[in-house]
Amino acid sequence: MIDNLFIPKGYRPLLDLKQTEHAITVIKDAFQSGLSSELRLRRVTAPLFVLKGTGINDDLNGTERPVTFPVKDLGDKEAEIVHSLAKWKRMVLTDYDIEPGFGIYTDMNAIRPDEVLDNTHSIYVDQWDWERSINKADRNIRFLKKIVKSIYEVLKRTEFILYEKYPQLTPLLPSKIHFIHSEELLQQYPNLSPKEREDAICKKYGAVFLTGIGGNLSNGEPHDGRAPDYDDWSTMAEDGYQGLNGDILLWNPVLEKAFEISSMGIRVDAEALLRQLDIKGCLYRKDFLFHRRLLNGDFPLSIGGGIGQSRLCMYFLRKAHIGEIQASIWSDEMRQICNEHNIPLV
Repeated sequence: MIDNLFIPKGYRPLLDLKQTEHAITVIKDAFQSGLSSELRLRRVTAPLFVLKGTGINDDLNGTERPVTFPVKDLGDKEAEIVHSLAKWKRMVLTDYDIEPGFGIYTDMNAIRPDEVLDNTHSIYVDQWDWERSINKADRNIRFLKKIVKSIYEVLKRTEFILYEKYPQLTPLLPSKIHFIHSEELLQQYPNLSPKEREDAICKKYGAVFLTGIGGNLSNGEPHDGRAPDYDDWSTMAEDGYQGLNGDILLWNPVLEKAFEISSMGIRVDAEALLRQLDIKGCLYRKDFLFHRRLLNGDFPLSIGGGIGQSRLCMYFLRKAHIGEIQASIWSDEMRQICNEHNIPLV
């Protein structure tokens, strides 16, 4: 048995292959339409790759290797498959002259070869990346929570639309999403690991927005890693650091654990960028194209995030493995074990 593969006891898909493909379309159409309307976002076309060394690619935790390749007609300059579009979207807000209160969204497709393959992780990543211009007065936790609540309402509406078409998919989302800071979560569950703390709080509330991810907590460690140059996770408050970012986590009864569907946050301004680059020991990045433009005041203040498409479908359709939603690469052993336990990988 593969150590990182979870097999739900007695698992059987609630939808067959044809129903699953149709339901995926229903979810994606309903959710992106609702998200666009709720947050006032217009759709734009996104790149699959960017040039290496520009600082535009998302560095995630700073350790993941991007897929790179030489471009012959550019003198073999290296290009990188995007990890996400966290920084690129902010540049687009500038190029399109998007006013505060409005924004953009796009389909983001990526390859992350360093992912450990399991029920929820694939080397292929598909998500809705979105970004919205904001005013300086919006750079606070109250505004962040307002946007999270708006996204959560879209999730609930999408869940109901799907339920009307497939009554066997009984709605699970609670009426409200619970907010908690990662330091508060640590104090509640001091003897648990970060992932175990997420499991505990999500099982209790069903839907959670966990804030303050990236900066060190009172135990000297961050709850989880975050790149220093897009989310503002080190904003100062009267009682210390209070990050303006977080993850939307849902309790997944099939996998019996917390299930992340979105990472988002208010983006760094010039002050937060320099502070976080210093904390992470990478002030050299300030000379990259993206960082220079941000420090020069070229970009609007913004909020944004990514919402996993396959992840969202997996949750709503009660699937045990992301490979039931998307076509990717899996080991022969994983395919065999899944097949033996009624988990049909695409």
